[in-house]
Amino acid sequence: MAGINNVSVRSSAEPTAGGGAEQQVFTSRLSGRPLLDSDGLSIGRVRDVVIWPVAGTDPPRALGLVVALRRRTIFVPFGRIREVSAEGAHLLGGAVDLDPFTQRTGEMLASSLYGQRTPAGTVADVAITQREMVRNGWEVTALALSRGRGLLGHGPNVVPWQECRELFEPGPLAEQLTSLREMAPADLATAIHALPQSRRSQLAAALDDEELADLLEELPEQEQIRLLDSLAIERSADVVEEMQPDDAADLLGEMPADKRERLLTAMQAVQAADLRRLLRYDKSTAGGLMTSQPLVFAPDAPVAEVLARVRDRDLTATAAAQVYVCEPPLLTPTGRYLGSVGFQRLLRRAPSVAIGDCIEARVFVKPGLPERELAATLAAYNLIGVAVCDDAGRLLGGVTVDDVIDRLLPAGWRQNGGK
Repeated sequence: MAGINNVSVRSSAEPTAGGGAEQQVFTSRLSGRPLLDSDGLSIGRVRDVVIWPVAGTDPPRALGLVVALRRRTIFVPFGRIREVSAEGAHLLGGAVDLDPFTQRTGEMLASSLYGQRTPAGTVADVAITQREMVRNGWEVTALALSRGRGLLGHGPNVVPWQECRELFEPGPLAEQLTSLREMAPADLATAIHALPQSRRSQLAAALDDEELADLLEELPEQEQIRLLDSLAIERSADVVEEMQPDDAADLLGEMPADKRERLLTAMQAVQAADLRRLLRYDKSTAGGLMTSQPLVFAPDAPVAEVLARVRDRDLTATAAAQVYVCEPPLLTPTGRYLGSVGFQRLLRRAPSVAIGDCIEARVFVKPGLPERELAATLAAYNLIGVAVCDDAGRLLGGVTVDDVIDRLLPAGWRQNGGK
């Protein structure tokens, strides 16, 4: 069948076995193709695809790629992949995690399914499809089955994955982890209280770094520390790097000084320096509540460029709702703060207009402002976020309204139903 000999069996404009108009990709044809950086240069070779089992009626999810990089094998989540084409897998900008790949509880490799016999035939290949509404973007949609003897029999015949559902059923432990892993971070944070410590550790091992970081952000700091204690120091550092800087600083602030220093030393230098700066502020002030990585642009940046960044699915809704305009440098602490603009205002402006001409608010607060006065400022000006600036007028970070609400709610509000 011609489709099995190409990365894509259909063009993106044609329907796939899973329905819709998305592109379908066969995993065996990805093997050996390059992983390309944002400049199109090859930095490694794809070896396999990691799959997460079925959860209820949802299809199995494709989590990411196993990539041979120099003398090590690493994992690249599909959230870091911009496009899969005949040329290979194209990375989004930024760095990749160079820690060696370790298959976690419940995960399966696409290659482990090749040759598996089912009543419908022998598995020759696994098809995955990119879907906008799926976490990490990809899910299993079909299998290529050969009906003859071995992998070289008659066919192959492409069938929906549901016809071979038994291949994707998790074991008892993986089944519980699957149901937990599919929860939203806030719901998972509530459910985790009912788990024994050993199962919490297994869950932490099953989640990828980004998922575990999302979970930690929803837990009290002492529970965050206990979960991190179940991990090796290198993975703990990777997870903390994935957290929002303000949440990570709160977590580090609750650790004993020696443990905090070991974790900071294991982190990348830029992230560690950023967190050390945040740790100087009392966590009940604007400086302690701010993120040091808000969306910052120079005044001459066109609206089209800003909106392209706002559409990044890795951004939280509150972080993407407002951007800050500053003179260079654009990394905090920036040059002079000029003002902020909400994305809705940008939608009403022409793509070529400079963002400096769209500024709608110049309100800012000092890092030492107490949390209750900060809340009053947000309410008084109907803000969803506010700039935090130093005495020289440089942007240090931004505080979003959800972080202020979370801080002002009573301790243990998640476990008490919000009371």
